[in-house]
Amino acid sequence: MALVAAHRNPTLKSFADRLRKAGKPHKVIITDVARKLVTTANALSKSRQKRTNAKA
Repeated sequence: MALVAAHRNPTLKSFADRLRKAGKPHKVIITDVARKLVTTANALSKSRQKRTNAKA
C-alpha cells in the first residue's frame, strides 16, 4: 500500500523523492511513507470522530 501511495499521492510522492535524493535505502523510504500514511489516516479518523460527536 505504501508503495502505491508513494507513486500516486502527490504529497507522499514528493516526500519519497526527498528521501531518495537524500540517499535513503528503498526499505527505509517505504517504511517512512507507510508511517506517514498511517499518521494521516489516524488524523482523518480523529477529525471525523470529533465532528460526529460535536453534531450529536
